[in-house]
Amino acid sequence: MPERKSQSVQPGSVESDPSISVVVLDGGPYIVRGAPPLHIQTITRNAQGQSWSYTQGREFPIKDKTALCRCGHSRNKPYCDGTHAKVDVDLTETATFEPMLNGAEEIDGPRYALTDNEHYCAFARFCDNGERIWNEVRIPGEEHAQLAVHMAHHCPGGRLLVWDRTTGLPVEQPLPVSLSLIEDPGAQASGPLVLRGGIRVQSANGESYEIRNRQALCRCGASSNKPFCDGSHASIHFRDGLE
Repeated sequence: MPERKSQSVQPGSVESDPSISVVVLDGGPYIVRGAPPLHIQTITRNAQGQSWSYTQGREFPIKDKTALCRCGHSRNKPYCDGTHAKVDVDLTETATFEPMLNGAEEIDGPRYALTDNEHYCAFARFCDNGERIWNEVRIPGEEHAQLAVHMAHHCPGGRLLVWDRTTGLPVEQPLPVSLSLIEDPGAQASGPLVLRGGIRVQSANGESYEIRNRQALCRCGASSNKPFCDGSHASIHFRDGLE
């Protein structure tokens, strides 16, 4: 199905206004360029107890060059207060600059294909609905196909992409530019900083990561795939104290 080519913008994604970006400081916070909106978004569960949607909550002021905490220890979250310089947290970036598809597994179904790069799992668990997305994409029928699309589109880190097998194109709609602080009551944890709408993320070394429609950045300091979230916030029960 999809070709795994080296490129700066993921298929199905559109780069945001280039004046908006997130810059990773070496050993320090995220610096937001531009002024995208920043809200808390709480994962809401359905009647079966599975992650199903997001409920938007409190807004936080953002202006150009706002510094956001990524060590997990600021006393002024979501903003940086300089605590990273006083605590023993390794903020070294370890993520690859390769396109996400280079490390993705492909699963083919009758209508859609699914690509999955588990290194970018933010442990939001939208993928566990129904028979779970890896099975739903294989089951014939419109209901199963649309459930697979729903689950993929709610994946905050963009780990999951659904592809139309007829056109070979991603089933992905460009999203409005936004930043979100995820709250996850099901995991009893505060989750990542989610970037939507093709926001460019620049490494501390000046190189840009692949631009994607949905990205999740670590803000607990424990990810092994920094600057991206790998779900570690759930295992350490990170709480930001904002809710």
